[in-house]
Amino acid sequence: MKQIFMKSRYSVLYFFIFFFICVSTMLRISFTAISLGKAGLGFGEILTAFAKGFVFDLGVATYFSVIYAFYLLILPQKWNRTGFNKVFTHILLFLMVLISVFSFFAEFTFWREFESRFNFIAVDYLVYTYEVVHNINESYPLPLLISAVVIISFLWNYLMKGAFRKSFESATPFARRSVNTALIILTAIFYTIEIDNSWGDKSGNRYAAEISKAGIYSFVAAFKANELSYDQFYPMLTNQLAFNLVRKELSSSSSRFIFKGPSVRRSVLAGNGQTEPNVIMVVMESFSADYMGTFGNTQKLTPVLDSLAKESILFERMYATGTRTVRGMEALSLAVPPTPGNSIVRRSNNANLSTIGSIFSKRGYSTGFFYGGDGYFDNMNQFFGSNGYDITDRGRKLTMGDAYLGKRTILSDSEVSFENAWGVSDGDLFAAVIRDADKRHSLKKPFYDFVMTTSNHRPFTYPKGKIDIPPGTGREGAVKYTDYAIGEFLRQVRKKPWFSNTVFIFVADHCAESAGKNEIDISRYHIPAMIYNLNGQPPSIIPSLCSQIDLYPTLFGLLKWDFESNNFGMDVRSAGYRPRILLGTYQKLGYLRSDTLVVLSPRKPPQSYHYDFKTNTQTSAKSSETLGREAISYYQSAYYLFRTGGLKK
Repeated sequence: MKQIFMKSRYSVLYFFIFFFICVSTMLRISFTAISLGKAGLGFGEILTAFAKGFVFDLGVATYFSVIYAFYLLILPQKWNRTGFNKVFTHILLFLMVLISVFSFFAEFTFWREFESRFNFIAVDYLVYTYEVVHNINESYPLPLLISAVVIISFLWNYLMKGAFRKSFESATPFARRSVNTALIILTAIFYTIEIDNSWGDKSGNRYAAEISKAGIYSFVAAFKANELSYDQFYPMLTNQLAFNLVRKELSSSSSRFIFKGPSVRRSVLAGNGQTEPNVIMVVMESFSADYMGTFGNTQKLTPVLDSLAKESILFERMYATGTRTVRGMEALSLAVPPTPGNSIVRRSNNANLSTIGSIFSKRGYSTGFFYGGDGYFDNMNQFFGSNGYDITDRGRKLTMGDAYLGKRTILSDSEVSFENAWGVSDGDLFAAVIRDADKRHSLKKPFYDFVMTTSNHRPFTYPKGKIDIPPGTGREGAVKYTDYAIGEFLRQVRKKPWFSNTVFIFVADHCAESAGKNEIDISRYHIPAMIYNLNGQPPSIIPSLCSQIDLYPTLFGLLKWDFESNNFGMDVRSAGYRPRILLGTYQKLGYLRSDTLVVLSPRKPPQSYHYDFKTNTQTSAKSSETLGREAISYYQSAYYLFRTGGLKK
């Protein structure tokens, strides 16, 4: 080793590995400092996390080094001092350092947003570079940061000039080169076979697990595991037992199952109601329940929504199914549990499904999807367009690669007064909704609209002068602007002839922050949901614990509609409803009934926890076989139906 650092062809390479591990350790220290106050980490957990972190860092640095190590092996000795080798080595090491430093910066910004190492979200963001780059550019001084990354990379090359000189002047024999290169290649092979990213998850504390990991290692793992097979990774029942259990859960006195066997398709008879109001659902981006005064917030950010809550049918204890917009869209458009991996919105073979929109369509409604950004993002246009929705968004023109069907309207520049990387302001989006509603009303056709806002998203910018918090100063301002825009929207629509026969739903897609001490932090899934302006229904509070997937079955029950569907939601007011919620991350699947949480994880038996709503704490509990089977039945059957086409119309 002394020869390596004194005068060896491998001097620069080993200095790079040393540099990578040191900087990565410093990054790990910063993550610990940022989250220490809420992580509840003990000294032993921190020490273990850093020890595991060293192992992961060594692996990443080794992967970075394989190409250069092989090059050093095959480079003839007579070429070692040539200009070609010097230029090639400097460029290659510059790029290795550049990528490393950039990844460290990206990890830091990702941790600030999600308090997590790279995961499926990072993989998705890599695909949608336009939105993400613009978002970063509006949130951070991107030119300055890129310049800093480049300068650091050049500076590293300069400071390592002694190591470069030793490498170029060395005369390392082929045998010794073979040993060094073989060591690096074999180490990389060992990591590929033996060190899985899930090793970092073997901790009782989610923060400790995330701190122990390495960003690039986690990114590659997330990319490889983008699609998770429930059958392959999760605890299973026989299909017959799974469907028997879930059908029992979904049964009620007003419904009957249409098919025997693996199906949840059922006919719901709620009273043959004939009223057909227009329905506009506003899905609020990243809108946690605890932003509202109704749920205890004292900042007075949501005066409009707090006032509406008193005039609406308020779901007091509704929980989102996931932590991303597409997961909320899945729950609100399909009413199915969150299957592992990507949302169905982003998967292939997701056309012609039995959506909530299809229930409206069967009653003669026109259905629309409104999005302030480019609906190409997250596959939204393909999903909604191929499931019968007309689309209005602020995106690029249709190209040959766009496979979705249906009508699409692109918001023009003249219709937009403000926009950022994620889309137009909520005010501009609501104006488009009103214009479209006017047209459909003139055609005497009832309409159902799914409206997805974007303003409550980093960089938290919105039109100036609308509220008393300056744009771009933080999420509180974006929350207050969203509330303001909803107030202006309602002020305008109350003057419309179609207002009296229009039901408005205000619900969040997910919470703003999903990271917590536990892998599934229940409090970070609590969302606001209310049904406003439903004729014949006085304001009321629904206190039952319920899920996003229950929203529309409850609305249809209030309307007394008869309908046929294969969704998993329930009318939470019905006598047969047993309160429960279904929620998860990309890999962890949660099922909470009463105060018992069951978590399903890849290649593990169901784990049970006692959950205290008041303190938001989870403590390990004796596994409940009954609840474990119920949890499995929901997720296994939902995955089976999607995979086999059972969610089709």
